[in-house]
Amino acid sequence: MRGGFVAAVLLQLAMLYLHVPTPSGAASIPHADKIVHAAIFAAPALLGVLAGLRAWVVALVLGLHAPVSELVQHYVLAGRQGDPMDMLADWVGIALGTGVALWLTRRAGFPG
Repeated sequence: MRGGFVAAVLLQLAMLYLHVPTPSGAASIPHADKIVHAAIFAAPALLGVLAGLRAWVVALVLGLHAPVSELVQHYVLAGRQGDPMDMLADWVGIALGTGVALWLTRRAGFPG
């Protein structure tokens, strides 16, 4: 499970810092970028807790990374903009991923 967590974190970092999004008119699904933001934060939250990391530590670290990633995108990466709504979507993803992981671990009788 730890391998899945590491893979999710690496994918998250690649999506946040290496991906160059298409122009805003290209998305056929409204707010699709927010769904992507939630998903790329939910995955490491879910897998981190399932890998045995403490849920509050996972949520705290990812929760702090969300605004940092938006600041880096806004001020450091060319062609990117930070967006407070992306940060909110990140936090929703963290809550969902952590919540589902805690539910699964409690249902299976494992500590979370």
